[in-house]
Amino acid sequence: MKQLSYLNKYFWKYRVRLTLGIIFIFISNYFAVLAPQVTGYIIDKVQAFLTNSPQNKIIKQNDWLVTSLINWIETFSFSFTGVVALFGIVLLLFAILRGFFMFLMRQTIIVMSRHIEYDQKNEVFQHYLQLDTNFYKTHETGDLMNRMAEDVSRVRMYTGPAIMYLINLIALISLSVFYMVKKNAELSLYVLAPLPILAITIYYVNNIINKKSEEVQKKLSDLTTNAQQAYSGIRVIKSFVQEAAMLRFFKTNSEQYRSNAMSLYKVEAVYFPIMGLIIGISTLLVILVGGLKYMQGQINFGDMAAFIMYLTMMAFPVSAIGWVASTIQRAAASQKRLNEFLLTASTIQQPHQPIEHELQGDIEFSNVSFVYPHTGIEALKNFNLHIRKGEKIAVIGRTGSGKSTIAQLLLRFYDPTKGTVKVDGILLHQLQLQDYRSQVSYIPQEVFLFSDSIANNIAFGSVAQADERIQAAATSAAVHRDIQSFAAGYQTMVGERGVTLSGGQKQRISIARALVKDPGLIILDDCLNAVDARTEREILTHLSGYLQDKTAIVITHRIFSLLQFDRIIVMDDGAIAEQGTHAELLKKQGLYADLYNRQQLEETRS
Repeated sequence: MKQLSYLNKYFWKYRVRLTLGIIFIFISNYFAVLAPQVTGYIIDKVQAFLTNSPQNKIIKQNDWLVTSLINWIETFSFSFTGVVALFGIVLLLFAILRGFFMFLMRQTIIVMSRHIEYDQKNEVFQHYLQLDTNFYKTHETGDLMNRMAEDVSRVRMYTGPAIMYLINLIALISLSVFYMVKKNAELSLYVLAPLPILAITIYYVNNIINKKSEEVQKKLSDLTTNAQQAYSGIRVIKSFVQEAAMLRFFKTNSEQYRSNAMSLYKVEAVYFPIMGLIIGISTLLVILVGGLKYMQGQINFGDMAAFIMYLTMMAFPVSAIGWVASTIQRAAASQKRLNEFLLTASTIQQPHQPIEHELQGDIEFSNVSFVYPHTGIEALKNFNLHIRKGEKIAVIGRTGSGKSTIAQLLLRFYDPTKGTVKVDGILLHQLQLQDYRSQVSYIPQEVFLFSDSIANNIAFGSVAQADERIQAAATSAAVHRDIQSFAAGYQTMVGERGVTLSGGQKQRISIARALVKDPGLIILDDCLNAVDARTEREILTHLSGYLQDKTAIVITHRIFSLLQFDRIIVMDDGAIAEQGTHAELLKKQGLYADLYNRQQLEETRS
């Protein structure tokens, strides 16, 4: 239950709706508990009329409103039929008033829960966006989606229906017990005697439900993750003819979820028979004890009827205790899962006094070492590099040499394990993060396009770009002619992850996305591996002019002869093995020369 205390801030935010809802609940139940008193009076009046005996009035035991109505009606000389009809109208009026306030009750509390659901989903999504790269490498997308969708929905059932029914049963039971005790304390004691059994049952069953709810949610997350991965990798699944294997895997996960869910529902099913049993025992006690007292002249027949009506009225709220308790326990389990992420702080934090700085492009790595936290791999070892404003630097090396880690640190996806990174003489972790990243263009190895138009994908991350600027960027990325060949041109929808485009087209659109900005620093991370040689030459020709006055870092495993680099950095095992110009490195006959010769040999063979 302590997990649900996280929601108190929302209850405080919507305290007016919540307070009004509670008031409406008590008012609606107030009119509900008046009906048995009026009914009891009518029964006594009918009994007196049929037996031709004076009515035994115990008006002081009724509510003041019922007492006032009885006194007022009796001042008139109505016939017996007229009195019964008039009290029938009173009962109808009470029912209408109760229904009206029940409507207001739902309009306040249920609507409040929808507002809370909206706020919480926004909060969860916003928090997801702030979490660091390492978080996403260690958590599955399906699990993240399930927590924001399914778990938030379960929490809404607590903030809305469960809260409403809980307050409703408290209001109805307290009002009913109050008037029952007022009429006959001893008979009320017999009626309430079975309730401790109910309390003990709820306590033990709730603990079981809480544990099983957590298991069910975990299994649902696994199921969602399984489905999400299958949808994303459908082409791989089909190409390897693994549909049957994936279906078996999904069925296994689905069966585990079904088994856990059925186990939970079996436990929940215990509640309702117990509720029915307790209500039945209480009703029998009313009839037995009340009947004896009636025969002894200690209670009116109408009062005994009122007791039975109170019990009948309490039947649904009491039976709903099980549902409410189950819902609250499920919500607690779901909120616990949400809190695990909501209370997870990003390792990449904004500085207390962030510096907003217009990026010039002077970069300096000083004694930088970095170990990936999720694998323990040391990617950089005592790395030192100074890139001056406007320099064009190529970073070359074999796979796993630490090339891409340089880009990760420059974008501050990670902070160095040791050492410092400075931008224009300012420590990178002192810069305002979003402001800094907005001035950097980054083209990653793994291309990601959104399910949107080509134009919007190119303009993504930039302030509303003119069509001419978008087309100019596409031309520089050698993708303009391809786009024009599409029926809808730049308004062509690319599908999820750009599935309707070829690998080369997606890569070139991602390059255009970076070029449409006017950055102080541009980082190209092995972004030409999916284009042919002719397209590569066209892109490099355009890039040569585009990078004229910009600081550029080109990370690659290939050597580009069409781009003139101020320096070439050769990486090996997380450190700089060689550096210099193309001609200088060839003269050394070292690692760079070996890479160059291998590439020339491959190109000759092809």
